[in-house]
Amino acid sequence: MKRQLIAAVGVAAMVVGLAACSSDGKDSGGSSSAAKNYDGKTLTVWLMDGSAPKGWEESVKADFAAAYPGAKLEVQTQKWNGIGQKVTAALSEGSVDVLEIGNTQTAGYAATGGLLDITKDKSDLGGADWAANLNESSIIDGKQYAAPWLFTNRVVTYNKDIWAKAQIAAPPKTLEEFYADLDKVKAVPGVSDALYMPGQEWYVYFGLLTSEGGKVAKKEGDKWVGGLSSPEGQKAFETYKKLQSHSVTAPKDKDEATPQQKDLFAKGDIGTIIGLGWEIPKPEELAADKIGYFALPGATADKPTSVFLGGSNLAIAQQSKNPELAKGFLKIAMSDKNEGLIASSGLIPNKVSLNSKVTGDFAKAALPASANGATTPNVPTWTNVENEPNPIKEFLTAALNGDPVAAAKKADDEIAKRLNQKQ
Repeated sequence: MKRQLIAAVGVAAMVVGLAACSSDGKDSGGSSSAAKNYDGKTLTVWLMDGSAPKGWEESVKADFAAAYPGAKLEVQTQKWNGIGQKVTAALSEGSVDVLEIGNTQTAGYAATGGLLDITKDKSDLGGADWAANLNESSIIDGKQYAAPWLFTNRVVTYNKDIWAKAQIAAPPKTLEEFYADLDKVKAVPGVSDALYMPGQEWYVYFGLLTSEGGKVAKKEGDKWVGGLSSPEGQKAFETYKKLQSHSVTAPKDKDEATPQQKDLFAKGDIGTIIGLGWEIPKPEELAADKIGYFALPGATADKPTSVFLGGSNLAIAQQSKNPELAKGFLKIAMSDKNEGLIASSGLIPNKVSLNSKVTGDFAKAALPASANGATTPNVPTWTNVENEPNPIKEFLTAALNGDPVAAAKKADDEIAKRLNQKQ
């Protein structure tokens, strides 16, 4: 493969985390693998730092050793910093066989020829049971280029002591109930923000837009167009504006990482945030029993607001020197046994049949919304949109401070411009 084919993708994989799944777990390798000897074969796998839960790697290694006698499995943990360029080089040189890649980046690597087409192997990997919305990012132009592995989404995280002082007995079931509860929280003495939500929290807006049936962008003919100025986009913004109005100290021109909302929440004077699992304060900062979770409610009680599904896929390099072993590894990784370990570690599996194995208050709160969650447009140029200044963030700030319609049209033009750029 020519390096220039992959060079266009030099992007970092997306953060977060969590869940996936696949086969029945009875056969963790190929049916004929036991009859072969794999002496001298080495399969190189790249996983990102902090992705695999405790015990998962050991289980996969044991299953791999049993299925492929004589083969060596070398799992290398990669750091996030500079991973885009490192992946680009590795795919070009054929120095990696299987790798973890962000779900929003998969299309880019596939489109430039870096990933192996595993469409014909999907059934053997257990893909018939993968949740469609989790698997969507692995499918490019109707072909399967990866297997869904780890996913997570944001949930409402609240300070139980503050909510108790507000005399709120149970989590709200609808958005209107949530607004009313936030008004009660706001009245508690010493509370700085009933809901700390910066103006540029575009992931929350994305979920609201998806709930309205809209998209941040869609294809019209052979061109992409932005969707923020659509009726759905404007209705989603009105909900976003209502939520953000319960913030007092949160800046309208910054996102949840500037400053890190988890550090602010840990101080104990914020009633609520909407965040990921890694944004939970450490026990020494805020006791675990003082923190509660629930899915952001929807307009009606029967369905929570949709969410942005962040996570990672596992893919095989087109230049892999061991494609048979690589497919065997994917089958092992996707087995019910090993995906069950992901679920029981507090993550969300990509098979509905494994949902009962999910543990942990955060993951159980995230699970209901994940069923109707979505990800960004599955197009290689999506990374252009997230480059700073992110037009969706810019739209939210401008809309909160002025005219939502004009701000949306400006953002849509920029989104279309970036998505329609040639690779």
